[in-house]
Amino acid sequence: MTFIIIIVLIVVLLIVAIVVNAYQQYKAKMDAERRTEVAKQRTIIDETENVLMATAQMPISQGLVKILLQRIHRALQVINELSSSSPDTKQHLEDISSRIKSIDMEPDNNNQFALPETDKMIIQYIQAVKKLRVMLRTERSKGKVDGSTYLEQDKQLEKLQLKVNVETLIRRGRAAQQSGMLGSARQYFEKAITALENQSQSDEFIQTRRDWVKQQLQEIQENLKNANAQDRAKRREEERDELDELFAPKKKW
Repeated sequence: MTFIIIIVLIVVLLIVAIVVNAYQQYKAKMDAERRTEVAKQRTIIDETENVLMATAQMPISQGLVKILLQRIHRALQVINELSSSSPDTKQHLEDISSRIKSIDMEPDNNNQFALPETDKMIIQYIQAVKKLRVMLRTERSKGKVDGSTYLEQDKQLEKLQLKVNVETLIRRGRAAQQSGMLGSARQYFEKAITALENQSQSDEFIQTRRDWVKQQLQEIQENLKNANAQDRAKRREEERDELDELFAPKKKW
């Protein structure tokens, strides 16, 4: 009888050990998944806030700013649900909530487009616009942005990206033009024309810039013709001088 009781106890202990081990493994797995999700949400918050900072001087709509703030707000809520929130997280959540509530009362961003001064800043500008479009597309795929809003905001970003591209090419073309590098200037302006004419819908910016660039290309073409004519005339003059020297009467010494 005692032997049977011992066997039963051993079996019970083994079952308890298996259950405890399984529970610990499950708990460890859930903790790992929770940490992974929290890290993912923090990455979303950091990326979105960095883009918001980069767009401070960009002519983007308050509607797009609101979409980004709501993205941060949702990520903070997930963190708040998955982990014991720190005072900083709760304060951050309150601050974002206040900004979202006030966004409708703020006027649209009326910043005029201004091309950054350096190539490095231009690259950062373009990267920020591209990230904005990716984030907007992501929010759309999650069902957080309706179709009409997505199309409207993405179209604005597409135009902004076009402006950066065209104005950069124009700036480089003018610099080459001023340095007398007419061939390089023509290449930059032709690329700008191609970018403008590839747009399916025209607007004031596209029309104005296209007319201006075409005028510059026409002036470059005239200057190149004149330069070629001058080169030909110079070569003829040099050839004439060589012939005159060749057939000139020999001097008697």
